[in-house]
Amino acid sequence: MRIGIDVGGTNTDAVLMDGRDVVTWSKRPTTGNVIDGITAALRHVLDHPDVSPRDIDAVMIGTTHFTNAVVQRRGLDRTAVIRLGLPATQSIPPLTDWPDELRRAIGGQALMLHGGYQYDGRVITPLDPQEIRSAARRLAAEDVASVAIVSVFSPVSPDHEVAAAEILAGELPNAAITLSHQIGRLGLLERENAAALNACLASLARQTIGAYGRALEELGIVAPLYLSQNDGTLMTAAFAARYPVLTFASGPTNSMRGAAVLSGGADAIVLDIGGTTTDGGALVRGFPREASFEVQVGGVRTNFRMPDVASVGLGGGSIVEYGGQVVGPVSVGYRITDEALVFGGRTVTATDVAVAAGRAQIGRLALAMDLPADLVDRALRVIDERVAALVDSLKTSPSPAPVIVVGGGNVLVGDSIEGASEVIRPAHAAVANAIGAAIAQVSGEIDRIFSMEGRTREGVLEAARAEAVALAGEAGADPATVEIVEVDEIPLAYLPSNALRVRMKSVGELKG
Repeated sequence: MRIGIDVGGTNTDAVLMDGRDVVTWSKRPTTGNVIDGITAALRHVLDHPDVSPRDIDAVMIGTTHFTNAVVQRRGLDRTAVIRLGLPATQSIPPLTDWPDELRRAIGGQALMLHGGYQYDGRVITPLDPQEIRSAARRLAAEDVASVAIVSVFSPVSPDHEVAAAEILAGELPNAAITLSHQIGRLGLLERENAAALNACLASLARQTIGAYGRALEELGIVAPLYLSQNDGTLMTAAFAARYPVLTFASGPTNSMRGAAVLSGGADAIVLDIGGTTTDGGALVRGFPREASFEVQVGGVRTNFRMPDVASVGLGGGSIVEYGGQVVGPVSVGYRITDEALVFGGRTVTATDVAVAAGRAQIGRLALAMDLPADLVDRALRVIDERVAALVDSLKTSPSPAPVIVVGGGNVLVGDSIEGASEVIRPAHAAVANAIGAAIAQVSGEIDRIFSMEGRTREGVLEAARAEAVALAGEAGADPATVEIVEVDEIPLAYLPSNALRVRMKSVGELKG
């Protein structure tokens, strides 16, 4: 049996699953110390009379903890970015496009050294080991805890990044080192930003994931721990501690994967309606559609894989104002059980409107029945219009598409949505996010440029396949179950070596 956990801004959900069957589930308010909320949710599912902690085979957690740390500028390491590319790339130094407060939060150290590659794999300038050692001593004097190493065109050849990391590790043995070719794709600044974000989260990742493990031990659970990635798959706790940036947007992707499993739908629009926001995305063959453009996190442009998710400030805790003309984006959040009318509070929320309209049966129904009918009608109109607009923004054609509605606030949506061919509200929709975490597979992905000189297309694709499968195995997949699910080939005929850009993704079942 597996336990899936999703930590949201309003609720922490946990679900115990036996294969694809839900044994029991829990929804608890998210706490200021997220470990307390996780522990409370776990205790509830372990209270099931037929379950013992020894029966648990694995625990999967999806969390917004690291995203929130970047957005709130809290708990970040003093970080340096070392760019290998001199004498090129001097016009735009590292961290130039970062918000000032975020740059200050990580210390804002940026060094440009010799090294790097041309787009065709030729060396810009040789790596200078002595220059790197001098930089390491400077960083040590300034108490830098984490370092991001970024070489120009490292997806073509990562050799300079790897060599620089070996030298730095010898000079700064306690520093966490992130290599950009392991995080981002082509595009120097965006890849550099992704590597720097990962580096500044290093200590927080070790502490947080360690706390998750201790919480499991205290409850008698000895099963391995996994974290959700932002593509809807899993990674081991050790892998997540090295690459915490890959957890960004894992909440919406868990919900989409859970929606796919619960409904049996492989291609659909998914709306995950929580207490504060509604996140929408598209399923393609059962997995979240990836964004085809750069994604900003905390005001920083990045280019690592991220789901194509759109959010609006609409949820069960959204405050209703001005006679129903305004619903959200302000929300009572996790205080809904104290402040909403149906729970004896004094704040009119979207949940109260849904109860008054007969869409939901939550709390003490009579407490919402005194709401004026015109207020209820106006608020419902606002809710329906915003949901329809979100669905329309996610479709790739004007044709109606199936819409799967999940999340604790799914009751806000009626049985029809403009632009939807059907509205699907599966069983256990309220905890689809935790279910998505519990049933997730494990993936590996590469995005590399391969020189075709002296090589065949088949040979290049086989090398890419081996690398993608190995990455999935490193993340915790059973090698015997790994298969390639996405392949993109882009011939780069303008390069002297007649190169081929290959993007390949593998997926496998969690190792037993």
